[in-house]
Amino acid sequence: MSNLPTVWTNTLAGCALAGAEVGPGRLAFLALAFSLLYTGGMYLNDAFDRKSDARERPERPIPSGRIGAGPVFAIGFGLLVAGILGVAAVAGGPSGGGLVAVASGALLAGVITAYDAWHKANPLSPVVMGLCRVLVYLTAALAVAGRIGPAVLGGALVLLCYLIGLTYVAKQENLTELRHLWPLAFLSAPFLYAWSALLTPGIATVLYLGFLAWVAYAVAGLVRPGRRDIRRAVVSLIAGISLLDALLIAGAGDPSRAAWAVLGFALTLVFQRWIPGT
Repeated sequence: MSNLPTVWTNTLAGCALAGAEVGPGRLAFLALAFSLLYTGGMYLNDAFDRKSDARERPERPIPSGRIGAGPVFAIGFGLLVAGILGVAAVAGGPSGGGLVAVASGALLAGVITAYDAWHKANPLSPVVMGLCRVLVYLTAALAVAGRIGPAVLGGALVLLCYLIGLTYVAKQENLTELRHLWPLAFLSAPFLYAWSALLTPGIATVLYLGFLAWVAYAVAGLVRPGRRDIRRAVVSLIAGISLLDALLIAGAGDPSRAAWAVLGFALTLVFQRWIPGT
């Protein structure tokens, strides 16, 4: 739950990159819909992982007997349905994408379920997880604008690369050997995509440099001999999702929404202090 603000900033980025003028109430309702989908996925993850948790983490709610798998499945799928209905409510408004946006929301729910069910044995699970975030961008754009333009597609591709790099960096656990460095190529995608932000000083330049410094700080946690902190690196990169959203929003010429995305980054860091971020 600590990473929920990154879902809100994904929603904000999808709307901003679509070039849609969205009122705060409609935007908040859409963010709530994606929050329900995200939370439903968390419930389903626990339900699908109950057998491995029984071996490795028997203190978790289902293995410990505090709740049965059936109710957890029911809550998880119920939250997914509620999230799709929330997308439908927004998509039915002015300029909304209607059934196309609802279909995209349903696809997101399906990909979330697929990830939860098969991520343990699936070598492509980082790609599937990244697609979940990509579909937040696409569904948000469809819900409020009824279209997916080049800016949305470009931003979604960059976000996918970042998430693939993030997940595989976490799996490598050690970046001191050359053969382990390839995930950094994916993490570099946002900086290659947004390099033009350095040409004209402004908020986009500040965000570019700030995001670059944050990613470097996170990756350093996997490089220092004898002082590696894998968890710190991973949660830092997760929080960085909101900084990436802010950079893309600023590049789209919307500094006020970019500032809100930076606030989402700060909220994620605060929440991670109280709730485990992975």
